Amino acid sequence: MIIRDLHRWDLTPAEARRLQERLAGRVRLAPLPRRMRWVAGADMALDRAAGACFASVVVLELPEMKLVEEVAVQGALRFPYIPGLLSFREGPVLLKAFARIEHVPDVVIFDGQGLAHPRRLGLASHMGLWLGIPTVGCAKSRLTGKHDEPGQEKGRSVPLLDDGEQIGVVLRTRTRVKPVFVSPGHLTDFETSARLVLDCCTKYRLPEPTRLADIAVARAKRDTLPPPA
Repeated sequence: MIIRDLHRWDLTPAEARRLQERLAGRVRLAPLPRRMRWVAGADMALDRAAGACFASVVVLELPEMKLVEEVAVQGALRFPYIPGLLSFREGPVLLKAFARIEHVPDVVIFDGQGLAHPRRLGLASHMGLWLGIPTVGCAKSRLTGKHDEPGQEKGRSVPLLDDGEQIGVVLRTRTRVKPVFVSPGHLTDFETSARLVLDCCTKYRLPEPTRLADIAVARAKRDTLPPPA
């Protein structure tokens, strides 16, 4: 997959925040296509002691959720952990993984936020601008915003709001199981992002693309690092 060159990564935290504010204006909301063949999931794993990070991208074929490709890479941690600046810590290694996949996905689901971010540029939105394809954020926890509790049945949802502005959807993917926080990344919208995540959830709380990416990156980390002394 060809990756565009959007900006440099050697930024200070203050520079990174200013860049987020500029890039947020380039994010576009649009419904996902009705017909899509490939959906990807991406996830990260860190080893702070070794100063290493691992990224995995898996590509599944719709609608059967058949795994067609899996890539895992390793990189160095070059940016500190700062809430709201996750993409500057994880982005370079994620892009390294995407550069190695052969199937260009119609949409990517990230384990993180999209618009549901203080500066409206979470990991999924930031990566969407780099990749130039539709992206969706599906996070296990809330970063910002307020919401009511969705109904307990699978498929029930409520909007995630920040000062009256919708920034995401709080979605119940399994009955009587904690909801997930879905937000458009780039070239998607609230309705179709939530529908995609729900369609990609089989018998688990998390969608299959990110669930399988999590398994793949954990395996890559385990197989790469030496055992503890």
